[in-house]
Amino acid sequence: MYGYTREEALGLDIDATGANTPPYTRNEALARIQAAVAGIPQVFDWLARAKDGRLFWVEISLRPARIGDADRLIAVVRDISERKKAEEEKNTAIARFSTLIDSLDAAVYVADMKTYEILFINKHGRGIWGDVGGKTCWKTLQAGQSGPCSFCSNDKLLDAGGKPAGTHVSLLQNTITKEWYECRDQAIQWTDGRLVRMEIAINITPRKRAEDALAAERERLAVTLRSIGDGVITTDTEGRIVLLNAVAEKLTGWSQKEAQGRALTEVFNIMNEKTRRTCENPVEKVMTTGQIIGLANHTVLIARDGTERKIADSGAPIRDRESRIIGVVLVFRDVTEKLRMEEELLKVRKLESVGILAGGIAHDFNNILAAILGNISLVLMDPNLGDKARKRLSDAEKASIRAKDLTGQLLTFSKGGAPVKETASVGEIIRDSAEFVLHGCNVACSYAVPDDLWLVDVDKGQMSQVIQNIIINAKQAMPDGGTIRVSCENAESRSNNVQSLPGQGNYIKIEITDSGTGIPDNIMDKIFDPYFTTKQEGNGLGLAIAHSIVAKHDGSIGVRSTPGKGTTFTLYLPVSVRQQAKQTERETAAPSAARAKVMVMDDEKMIRDLATEMLETLGHDVVLARNGEEAIELFKKHRDAGEPIDIIIMDLTIPGGMGGRFAVQEILTMKPDAKIIVSSGYSNDPIMANCEEYGFCAAIGKPFEMEEITKVINQHLPAAQ
Repeated sequence: MYGYTREEALGLDIDATGANTPPYTRNEALARIQAAVAGIPQVFDWLARAKDGRLFWVEISLRPARIGDADRLIAVVRDISERKKAEEEKNTAIARFSTLIDSLDAAVYVADMKTYEILFINKHGRGIWGDVGGKTCWKTLQAGQSGPCSFCSNDKLLDAGGKPAGTHVSLLQNTITKEWYECRDQAIQWTDGRLVRMEIAINITPRKRAEDALAAERERLAVTLRSIGDGVITTDTEGRIVLLNAVAEKLTGWSQKEAQGRALTEVFNIMNEKTRRTCENPVEKVMTTGQIIGLANHTVLIARDGTERKIADSGAPIRDRESRIIGVVLVFRDVTEKLRMEEELLKVRKLESVGILAGGIAHDFNNILAAILGNISLVLMDPNLGDKARKRLSDAEKASIRAKDLTGQLLTFSKGGAPVKETASVGEIIRDSAEFVLHGCNVACSYAVPDDLWLVDVDKGQMSQVIQNIIINAKQAMPDGGTIRVSCENAESRSNNVQSLPGQGNYIKIEITDSGTGIPDNIMDKIFDPYFTTKQEGNGLGLAIAHSIVAKHDGSIGVRSTPGKGTTFTLYLPVSVRQQAKQTERETAAPSAARAKVMVMDDEKMIRDLATEMLETLGHDVVLARNGEEAIELFKKHRDAGEPIDIIIMDLTIPGGMGGRFAVQEILTMKPDAKIIVSSGYSNDPIMANCEEYGFCAAIGKPFEMEEITKVINQHLPAAQ
């Protein structure tokens, strides 16, 4: 090993067997020897020198021993040159590996797959996490871990036989740096022969941010397209579909998946509504002109199932950064409803004109009717009137009342109005309305109305209109004649399972049944829609108005029908809260024994004169006023003279003067309990329906009827309280 003979070796100085270069010096050797003598075993590597001057590596083991009577040191020397050579080669390889790995623009580390000890980390990794060699990977490379990472790839890197299974790739966000990395893990053999995990982590944060931004942009685009109420189709330059949004899918009947790649004309089938000719392909027009274009009027889109919709649309070129056209975008919307609403708006405006006309003539017309009805009522009170004349006057009175109701119907038709309710039995309203409609035709009407039918609070004129509209429909459904059956009954909502009512309680149920053609199922849900009609001469308002009137009476109206067999309309009306017994015509018309002073305020002399005659016939004293100012003055005058006025009947509106609406407040200031009755020919005025809210005690519509004026006066006479 050293090249010395035994004889040469004995007595050699330690300097002769050592390299004598730091740290392998004489002093170091003596320190090792002294430690061994002190009882501390010494095992160390040493750079030795042979006889011929050659340097080589040895492993020296020193231990004290008692040999004979002397204390000695036993040195065991082993040549480890080959081992050192292998270590040097290994270190050289590691250095080359480190140099190579350090040059990568990625974090690289090697960790034991069992202990998770970091065996190596390159320069890039040290720049991120520091020099963490020898530390546990999950404790130092991630934050907040109490054990190995849940996403650790160790179990994925070896096959069933324990051999390397290739590369595992994953995208992870580091919990310390918050950066995103593409991690490539694989099992490799380490310098000592064991399998370890090597991970190459490439920072992809900029790419991830760009991808996230792109995804967000795509999502914003998708959300925008979904939220747009218009249909959107994009095509390439050849007119093949690239994208449809949800609205376009609904309008065309094609899904995005089905339409993609198809020619636009196959999916977006448009033609002129009037000529039925196919419209010019908008993509070709945009590609030719390079401009934004719009469709011509009267364009309809024919969906996949044949449904036609009126549409409005525009097409525009899609350009790249060099302004080259790379496609076309079409934006279109269904304007069917919009055009229908415009048509309805035109109808409404026409109706408003009718309403203005009706409002203008109602006052004068009702004043004329008041004179007719009032005088007829006075004549009918003559006990010497013959039966024949009485019959003719009664017919004239009914016709005048019908004219009064027609005025109210015209106002309801044109404007709608709150019902002016009074307690009544609907039986008489039904009979009069049906007979009026069916007079002189081949359709009859049968009635089943019980004597104990509950009373209801209704506007007689409006409810008559409801019955007439239903009877008219029934008559038209039976062109060959027949019988309409009308039945009424008392109904309690809970016990009779009444549906579609605002609450529990008692109602009367009215059923009107015909044996006509019936209503087809496909239009059953439209019959109450305004302007919906199947009749050439119809206006589609009759049942819509009926529905509105019933709703304003807190009731409900429904229908059931069997095509070819007939139709039944069912009405529910809430029972009167008063449920007072109805007085007979004779009782209500009979003059009261009490005598009162009644003021009548009206701008029409004819009305004042008629009211005077009616009230004097009933035995009352009458004071007349032409307007509110005069009424207030007369009220003060009679009060101060000790001859107070008991009841006042005030016209609601006075052209050019104070009407009842404002005069009532002045009089109530003087006498808070004054009995003031409002009268008007404008039955749709809200004051007439809710007169108590404005200070009046009652309301009476024009034209006056003797029965009505008698009833309202009797109810508010001082003696009647």
